[in-house]
Amino acid sequence: MNRSTTSALLPTERGSFEIFSFPVEGRPEAPPDVALLAMNSGMAATPLVRIHSECLTGDVFGSMRCDCGPQLEMALERIGHDGGLLIYLRQEGRGIGFHSKIMAYRHQDAGLDTVQANAELGFEPDLRDYTAAVRILRHFGIASLRLLTNNPAKVEALKQAGITVEQRLPLLVGRNPYNDNYLSTKRDKLGHILPAFE
Repeated sequence: MNRSTTSALLPTERGSFEIFSFPVEGRPEAPPDVALLAMNSGMAATPLVRIHSECLTGDVFGSMRCDCGPQLEMALERIGHDGGLLIYLRQEGRGIGFHSKIMAYRHQDAGLDTVQANAELGFEPDLRDYTAAVRILRHFGIASLRLLTNNPAKVEALKQAGITVEQRLPLLVGRNPYNDNYLSTKRDKLGHILPAFE
């Protein structure tokens, strides 16, 4: 099987993209990381970029326990309109994997917050790594960008890798009664830049 990077056209409701498959280095059995490059214009000097970690429950099934699905939709809308790149990393559940994420949900149903639930399972609050995102950015020759994120850790990870983040643009969408506690925990314990909730 050919495991090199490959691409194809992907028309969507939010615009035309070229979709790229990036096999995970050293892990041929792992699902590849994905990038969507907007086709509406040439790459800007500081393109709009979203680095989105996989969330099957939010991105596919519309879960209201998180804000992942609405963030993905808004990012695609903006990138489809303005041009840029969306990187989709296979880091389900902040890196703990899908099965462990569902176990963490059970602990949250019993009253723990998302950080406490991870700890109950023996995990750090956030196990994500952005090495693959840096590799993908370099594939496209991107050394400077505007980043769609509420997470300062993403900004810092890119800066540590030598990528210039010219501007951090917030994605403040998807708040609902089911995820108020989750979003508050992301703000208070994980350092995400989110407004205070009334």
